[in-house]
Amino acid sequence: MKVGILTGGGDCPGLNAVIRAIVRKSIRYGWENIGIENGWKGLMEIDTRPLDLNAVSGILQKGGTILGTSRTNPYKFKNGEKTVIENSQKIGLDALVAIGGEDTLGVANKLSKAGYKVVGVPKTIDNDLNGTDYTFGFDTAVNIAMDAIDRIHTTAESHHRAMIIEVMGRHAGWIAMHAGIAGGADLILIPEKEIKLDDVINIMNERAKRGRTFSIIVVAEGAKISESDQKNSKLVTQDKKLDAFGHVRLGGIASVLAEIIEKKTGIESRATILGHIQRGGSPTAFDRVLGSRFGVYAVEMIKAGKFGRMAALKGAEIVDIPIDEAVSKTKTVGEKFYDTAKVFFG
Repeated sequence: MKVGILTGGGDCPGLNAVIRAIVRKSIRYGWENIGIENGWKGLMEIDTRPLDLNAVSGILQKGGTILGTSRTNPYKFKNGEKTVIENSQKIGLDALVAIGGEDTLGVANKLSKAGYKVVGVPKTIDNDLNGTDYTFGFDTAVNIAMDAIDRIHTTAESHHRAMIIEVMGRHAGWIAMHAGIAGGADLILIPEKEIKLDDVINIMNERAKRGRTFSIIVVAEGAKISESDQKNSKLVTQDKKLDAFGHVRLGGIASVLAEIIEKKTGIESRATILGHIQRGGSPTAFDRVLGSRFGVYAVEMIKAGKFGRMAALKGAEIVDIPIDEAVSKTKTVGEKFYDTAKVFFG
């Protein structure tokens, strides 16, 4: 049995833990592993390398991915699906493990429906994949954001400023919620809830009445200001370019809010955009263990012939669900969780 491994989309702490686990589990069955370089691009161009014990030695604690990654979408190319299938046959692959988020797994889902033997492993720091309680990489991103909030607290208090901290989260506010609660934020703004400026200003004014001369606001990059507050409630973007999956580059909502808050309250306001810092560095223990468990389970799915399915965390157990279910919708922050967070606003 020859099993391919690829990592697609944004890099993520814990990817190397998954790769290492797949290789070590495969060897127990006497299987061979082939690393696909740079996501789906590697299968479009037949860019591969063998993966053995030496190749995965010492990678557990490393961030990023030893296989490289890209946002290449085979379905954006003429005969892209056919190319992937034919190239896989040329390489001699019997099965493929696709490690990625909604875009990477969306491609895997289409290939599976075409008869391609693929299993999925959920990867996204946004934690917005459906059907799994957590994705690896999320815990690391939250801890990085929380540490930044802790550090920003001191300068906010010293200078009597409002500090608006922008974290990742295109469609879902999981990082903002977890990091905001853990970091003691005075307000958390997420894509699931349109930002009402009057509510933001009222909270800050109430804090001022209590003698609190600074505020910490955590905002997800995909949050939008309500149409009643501005003419246009579109996402704040860095530019208008789209990637291969049709996504714009987000970034800047914190700066927009800082300008508005300072103008309306007179409180000096500053924006901090954490950006790719959240993706970098060594994974937490939680993400190393979760990634390892996912990798082992992916091999077990292949052995059992459970193709077209994705490893998922349900409670404390690793299970498998259809990839189709995982990419069918975005897992968003629910009302109950947000109500819990609101207890600490102000």
